[in-house]
Amino acid sequence: MSRIGKLPITVPAGVAVTIDDNNKVTVKGPKGEMHQPISLGMKVETKDGELTIERPNENKESRAMHGLYRSLLNNMVIGVSEGFRKELELVGVGYRVTNNGQILELSLGYTHNILIELPEEIKVETKMERNKSPLIILESCDKQLLGQVCAKIRSFRKPEPYKGKGVRFVGEQVRRKSGKTAAK
Repeated sequence: MSRIGKLPITVPAGVAVTIDDNNKVTVKGPKGEMHQPISLGMKVETKDGELTIERPNENKESRAMHGLYRSLLNNMVIGVSEGFRKELELVGVGYRVTNNGQILELSLGYTHNILIELPEEIKVETKMERNKSPLIILESCDKQLLGQVCAKIRSFRKPEPYKGKGVRFVGEQVRRKSGKTAAK
């Protein structure tokens, strides 16, 4: 039995879980609504405010999918009830960020500004304070989409190891290198 797959998912109050005939799970809550198709062999049940997943047999693929679907459904329940939040900071002289609705404008030391149109599922907020690094705050109910957008923003200027400049997550430690030393 999968250690992750066998754990039941507790469904908080205000979250509705429905399973249709095609094994498509829909989770609806205060932060939004998400859908996830489940492979036909898996058996998903809701009982007493808990969501459980059972696999049909013990072959390798079923064992792998058991833990995967449990994690996906758990992230959906957490996402529609609490939501997910990521914060990115821009470390570097002259690095700036502004947002106009769902369009994010980044100034990262290139000759031109970078414009990114974010999906509607993601709420964006930017903070520019004096003597502090600019912040990008992203919130969504979809953990996978949020991580993908953060990775895309970070890919424009990854933190470099010599000065530590670039786009990084708040609280992230960047391994620093010493650089050149005097040759004698």
